[in-house]
Amino acid sequence: MRHLLIAGLVAGLSASAAAAQDDQVVTIDTATGPVELTAAPEKVVVFDAPAADTITALGQPIAGLPAPLYIEGIDEAQPDAQTVGTLFEPDYEALAVLQPDLIVAGGRSSAVVDGLSRIATTIDMTNEGRDMVAETRETVISYGTLFGMEAEAEELAAELDEKVTAVRAAAETQGDALVILTNGGKISAFGADSRFGWLHGALGMPEAHPGLEADRHGQAISFEFIAEADPDWIFVIDRGAAIQADGEAARATLDNQIVASTRAAQNDHIVYLSPGPMYISGGGASSLIQTLDEVLAAFETSASES
Repeated sequence: MRHLLIAGLVAGLSASAAAAQDDQVVTIDTATGPVELTAAPEKVVVFDAPAADTITALGQPIAGLPAPLYIEGIDEAQPDAQTVGTLFEPDYEALAVLQPDLIVAGGRSSAVVDGLSRIATTIDMTNEGRDMVAETRETVISYGTLFGMEAEAEELAAELDEKVTAVRAAAETQGDALVILTNGGKISAFGADSRFGWLHGALGMPEAHPGLEADRHGQAISFEFIAEADPDWIFVIDRGAAIQADGEAARATLDNQIVASTRAAQNDHIVYLSPGPMYISGGGASSLIQTLDEVLAAFETSASES
C-alpha cells in the first residue's frame, strides 16, 4: 500500500514543532463526541486497523500496535512499533511499561476502551460507516489537528476527494452493481446502507438488488440470487483471504455455471478487491484510496476493451 510504504516512513513532528505545542489543547471529534486532548502526543498506541492505516499515511510514528493486524506493509512502515497484545486482548503489562501518551481504539477494540483508559488517555475512533468516505475524510482532518500535521492531512484528504471524483465519473455509464463477501463457500450481499455499501455511494452506482438487509454481516444469498439480480458488476471481498484463513477462495466459490450466466461474468466485470483494505482496514485513508484505485482500473480496462 503506497501510503503505508512511502508516507509511513516520513518523519513525525520535528523537535521544535513539538516543543511549540507542548501544552496546546485541541478538540477532535470521536465516536463518543468531541474530546479535548493535548496536541502532538509523542508516544501513540493504536488498537484500530483503519486508524493505524490513516495515522501511518500521515507520517506519524506509532509506538505500539496489536498483532496480527493484517495490514499489508504496516511492519515496514512502523518498524519501531512494539506488539501490545491483540485487537481483542491488549497486553496491559506491556502497555504499562510503554507508558503511551495516547491510545487510539475503535471498531473491533471498542469493547476494551474502558480497560485501555486505565493505562492512558484513550479515544474511540470507530467509523460508523454511514458515509464512509465523508467520515474518513473528517477523521483525516482530525488526526492532522491532533498531531500538528494539518498540511499533510489536507493533502491526503484532497487525494481522497480527487479519487472519488475520478471513479464517480468513470462509473456513470457502468450500470448497477452487487457487493458480495465470500467466507469459504458462503456468500453474503451488502446493500447501500450496510457495512460495505459505501461503494454504492462513493461510485454513484445503483444496487442490482435494492432492499437488501442492512445487517453488518450482510444478507446470506445463493448463487441463484446472484443470477436473478444479474448485475452489471460484481465486487467481491474474500473474508478468508483477508484474515489468512484456510478454506475455499472466492474465485473457487464463484466458479460455476450459475454465476457465469450473469452479465457481470460474461463481460469480465467481476472484480476481486484486495480483501484487507475492505475487510480489515476499511475506513482508513490509504485503504479507501487503494480500493477506489482498483475499481477505477477495472472501469478503465473495460472501457479500453469495448
